[in-house]
Amino acid sequence: MPLFKRRGNNESVGGKNKTRILFTSDLHGSETAFRKFLNAGVMQKVDCLIIGGDIAGKSLVPIINKGNGYFVVEDREISGSSLNNVVAEFRKSGAYYAILSKAEHEELINNKKKLDELFHEKMKENLRSWVEIAQEKLKERRIPVFINLGNDDPSFLFQVIEESELMRKSEGNIIDIGGHEMISFGYVNPTPWRTPREMSEDELMYNLRGMTEKLERPEKAIFNFHAPPYNTSLDNAPLLSADLKPVVKGGDVVMTHVGSKAIRKIIEEYQPMLGIHGHIHESRAFDKIGRTVIINPGSEFNQGILHSTLILLEDGRVKGNQFIVG
Repeated sequence: MPLFKRRGNNESVGGKNKTRILFTSDLHGSETAFRKFLNAGVMQKVDCLIIGGDIAGKSLVPIINKGNGYFVVEDREISGSSLNNVVAEFRKSGAYYAILSKAEHEELINNKKKLDELFHEKMKENLRSWVEIAQEKLKERRIPVFINLGNDDPSFLFQVIEESELMRKSEGNIIDIGGHEMISFGYVNPTPWRTPREMSEDELMYNLRGMTEKLERPEKAIFNFHAPPYNTSLDNAPLLSADLKPVVKGGDVVMTHVGSKAIRKIIEEYQPMLGIHGHIHESRAFDKIGRTVIINPGSEFNQGILHSTLILLEDGRVKGNQFIVG
């Protein structure tokens, strides 16, 4: 089980009566969506920003340098004057890129270890650039950014987060958010894609119970768990066939619930004040389990669109929440 500890008073954010939070998830490398998130936080005068996981991009695109000012990108030739536009689109969609010679490209195709190493370096490089962007955007108000990793994020990215002053690791810590304890966990129940951070429902329950037992007032807590609870408005996703294609009946995609049963059970048992979740991009919604308000802002990272939720805590309860998309 991950080491879990309580943060000191210097990690407390917000006031005891009113706290404004902006929450997002599943940015998947999109610098455009990340910048919008920071800007929205400043405009909304929030006390803290929370990213619920899946910050890493999903793809690495080679840009092959042909020489004489020409490049090949995804089987199309472009001039050097068009390169900046192509790179801007990659930053918007969350794709990583590497400018390579033809020989370097062929070597990567034939050497999976080197390809993986380059992919990991690009993940670190991109996240470090986000650290710099956050330092610049938030330097006046010093708004803390609490970051969780999701199921698609290699755990080594925590090391990059811990290099920052404003961007702080939430998983493994109890964070004071306006007098409310927040616990975070980025592992999810098994998926068809066998992503880096998955656990069985039994393993999830073991870890979740270990965290919740350390809470002083779980009924006032915030559960920042990447996977949404099972059988809610937050966990609807297309039903997949054996070859991982959406099942279509009568011209419509068949939807099914794919959230975590362990997370639902732990929410039912402890009834925290708030559950903030992500993971299922197409299931933007808020719902309730008993008295617990649960929220998934959804994601359209590949379009550079920010999906986030402004949450107001007041007098020990969720006073209101509003989806912010743009």
